[in-house]
Amino acid sequence: MRRHGIADAYEKLKTLTRGKEGITRETLHAFIRNLAIPDADKQRLLALTPAAYIGKAADLAKRL
Repeated sequence: MRRHGIADAYEKLKTLTRGKEGITRETLHAFIRNLAIPDADKQRLLALTPAAYIGKAADLAKRL
């Protein structure tokens, strides 16, 4: 979201998730689909799963 200049990106995601019992895949996907970002980036985000996400782990491991 920040990459595309969306103001208060962190706050918007925080509003979606804070104080909720749990967030569902459907809720998160609806949030992503409604973002004002290119479709290619939406598809990339929609494809992420906790099992497949490694973040910067590979880059950090190379530093050691």
